[in-house]
Amino acid sequence: MNFIDFIHKRERENLSQYAFLTENTKGRDLSLEPNSLRTEFQRDRDRIIHSNSFRRLAHKTQVFLDPEGDHYRTRLTHTLEVMQIGRALSRALRLNEDLTEAACLGHDLGHTPFGHAGEKVLNRLYSRGFKHNEQSLRVVEKLEKNFTGLNLTYEVRDAILCHTGDIPAKTLEGRILKFADRIAYINHDIDDALRAKILKFEDLPENLIKILGKTGSQRINTMVNGIITESDGKSDIKMRGDILEAMENLRRFLFDNVYDNNIAKTEEKKAEFMLEQMYIYFVKNYNLLIPEYESIITREGTERAVCDYIAGMTDRYSISEYCKIFVPKTWKEE
Repeated sequence: MNFIDFIHKRERENLSQYAFLTENTKGRDLSLEPNSLRTEFQRDRDRIIHSNSFRRLAHKTQVFLDPEGDHYRTRLTHTLEVMQIGRALSRALRLNEDLTEAACLGHDLGHTPFGHAGEKVLNRLYSRGFKHNEQSLRVVEKLEKNFTGLNLTYEVRDAILCHTGDIPAKTLEGRILKFADRIAYINHDIDDALRAKILKFEDLPENLIKILGKTGSQRINTMVNGIITESDGKSDIKMRGDILEAMENLRRFLFDNVYDNNIAKTEEKKAEFMLEQMYIYFVKNYNLLIPEYESIITREGTERAVCDYIAGMTDRYSISEYCKIFVPKTWKEE
């Protein structure tokens, strides 16, 4: 028995009856020679980690735009926290950890610079609308690796697409991602808001803290256990009702007091203006896009190419591009 056969046998014998077995994958759009040391979902994980779009997440805003402190979350650290929670849930429920891990690592690859502020701008300007989950799927299917895509398995792509919105993923591992994403950002955004002094601990709703816990680790533990106790041995992923209600109320509290906070979002209007001006500029001057975008312009139109270009920018690269286009340079005598 070779190593991959051994892994498949171990999955059949040890995973839940509701787990997605790697050997049952619908596969990739382009077939690959089997790897002797890695399963298909492990290969997906590695393809994501080694991609340019994954590395760029380190320089994309989570909540606080370009914070001066070293310890605020970025889109990359958010992704790693989602992955850690997702794997813990999969392990406890005896689901496919490799599928969960790959999906978690890839779920935000299409996120814009400046977080949801950038997403809002592109959704308003692009005639077909913009959603970061759909863009993440587009990144792995079309834009990565010099516009050939990462050629991931069907199940990982499905989980990436369905990590937000009303359509559930087809696998339980994909449904775990949706919960892991929410658990991660609710708790680390509270931590960052406390660090930024946007919130004080006593501002947190006492009734919700009593249910979920005083610290981030306590709250994560409560939420994770609320999923495990409600989902173990069942054919869907759910959270215990009282914990789910408290989590959703805490999320609404964050929208009211952090995500829409005037102090926290002081610079967002500037970022939105900057992205809007660049979008308009590149639609009119599409010839200035790098040559690789010509194929997108030909197949899908100028707007689509410009949307892809801006969505792929990091915060600092977009600022640099804006300055290069719109900020006059000092004339220097030769």
